[in-house]
Amino acid sequence: MAFKIVVSDPKTRKSYQKEVGEEGLIGKKIGEHVSGSLFGLEGYELELTGGSDKDGFPMRKDVDGTARKKILISDRPGFHPGAPGVRKRKSVRGNTISDDIVQINSKVIKHGNKALDQVFGSKKVEKPKEEGSGEGKKEEAPEKKEEKPAEESAKPAEEKPEPASEEGNPKAEKPKHN
Repeated sequence: MAFKIVVSDPKTRKSYQKEVGEEGLIGKKIGEHVSGSLFGLEGYELELTGGSDKDGFPMRKDVDGTARKKILISDRPGFHPGAPGVRKRKSVRGNTISDDIVQINSKVIKHGNKALDQVFGSKKVEKPKEEGSGEGKKEEAPEKKEEKPAEESAKPAEEKPEPASEEGNPKAEKPKHN
């Protein structure tokens, strides 16, 4: 089974995601430092900061083992209290990586020679460029078309005669019954 590893860079404040194999990760605990070469990041050193299992339960540093346990918690991860002092019993995953873990979070402790953008090959999302008047005319034409139907629909609404039915017209005379 493969893991999704999320690598956060505190310098650039960016995160990168990559799918990696499980070799060298089973049995590691939150807070341990691992070599980036396990994930294809030569020269990098990473600290494991958390993760979640296959059902979405978060890993907690203060819960030993690999099992899912119900604990009384009052803070993150796993619980976001609405008011101070609120506690709740919630299921969380232990601090050791096992086969049930799907995502592992980490942060960079020591940087390598290559930037993470180059290593992960992040793609920049570019907005389509508006060139000259060609695209501008295309955008203006639909706006004019939208205005005309709005004006046309408003005119017939004003010119509509009152309905002939007695139920829809409050001014219609009702027959008198003796």
